[in-house]
Amino acid sequence: MPIVTLTINPALDVSTSTERVRPEHKMRCGPSRVDPGGGGINVSRVIRRLGGQSTAIYALGGPTGQAYRQLLEAEGIIGRVIPIGGSTRENVTIDETSTGDQFRFVLQGPELSDREWQAALDATEDASRLGGYVVLSGSLAPGVPDDFYARATRAAHRHGARAVVDASGEALEAALDEGVFLIKPSGRELGELVGATLTTIEDRVAAAEELVRRGRVETVALTLGGDGAVLVNREGTTRLRPPPIEVASTVGAGDSFLAGVVLRLAEGRDIAEAFRAGVAAGAAAAMTAATELCHRDDVERLESELAEASH
Repeated sequence: MPIVTLTINPALDVSTSTERVRPEHKMRCGPSRVDPGGGGINVSRVIRRLGGQSTAIYALGGPTGQAYRQLLEAEGIIGRVIPIGGSTRENVTIDETSTGDQFRFVLQGPELSDREWQAALDATEDASRLGGYVVLSGSLAPGVPDDFYARATRAAHRHGARAVVDASGEALEAALDEGVFLIKPSGRELGELVGATLTTIEDRVAAAEELVRRGRVETVALTLGGDGAVLVNREGTTRLRPPPIEVASTVGAGDSFLAGVVLRLAEGRDIAEAFRAGVAAGAAAAMTAATELCHRDDVERLESELAEASH
């Protein structure tokens, strides 16, 4: 089945390291790397790495947008660019080598006009005509309405496509009013969504089960960081812990998780297999440094370990 991803606020991810982050000092940095980032784009990149294919719709503008597009094309990503007047934002990740701490600086991004974000919606509906899965992931750019993902969900539903939403706040709340196929909140995001402090895993699972019971979403894939993930749907609740790994960076782990789930579903696998693939991909991404995403051999090895452990 086809997969479409939508990224309305992509970012050029710059990552490097320094011994210590200090105010009012020039901090000499180690080698740097630049990656094309943003929720939906990362999902498309991981799907490509795992041997799948998707259509990526993303807004780009300015010199950073040109650099971004070149990086994506070098990875073989098939996409449709929505040109915008502003310049694509940058994000910066700095690893502090003396402590192992990681600092992430997330820029706001350019303001989109009504015409620009509407063009992204139109492109998403056009790409949804073959059905399949439409992944709506990442923050909304300034100027984009809070119900943008709700509108994209409606567009997907018009053509029988399943909407997968990885967002937070008002954008997620509005999308759920349309009834979506799958969401991937963290514990904090789920608490914000239901307006409660969810201090235990049991609290979070109960909140996810209530969302499913009320018909707002078919499946909740609740991510728990190093503790793995919980899958909640009408068939029940399943928890998976990842195999032991050495964590290098958690940047992109959530996007890798989502890519693993959606790709396996699009391949016709059942939800249990897809969930294992998601946990494996998320763990594999955490094994890589800075903004690097998961590697296919790591994902497949961890998938096998999880499958053996479940039998």
